[in-house]
Amino acid sequence: MKTASIPSLRVDPELRQAAESVLQEGETLSNFVEKSLRANIEHRRMQQEFIARGLASRDEARRTGEYFDAEDVLGELDDLLAQAEAKNRK
Repeated sequence: MKTASIPSLRVDPELRQAAESVLQEGETLSNFVEKSLRANIEHRRMQQEFIARGLASRDEARRTGEYFDAEDVLGELDDLLAQAEAKNRK
């Protein structure tokens, strides 16, 4: 597959210096920018999917009339977390 390029980006010298200051050994600024772009794309996709699931859940609740109390849900999540933490301590 052929590679494509991303448009060049003009930034303040301070931003470039900040980016260069966090580069890991052997990492180039181009590597860092590419990793950052990939991570941001993944984050936005996950965010879009999260919103889509929330809207679908809302629509399903409206359709069925079945709603759950937030305190009950949070209590169940607390219980699941406590069980997982107890399991990890063993």
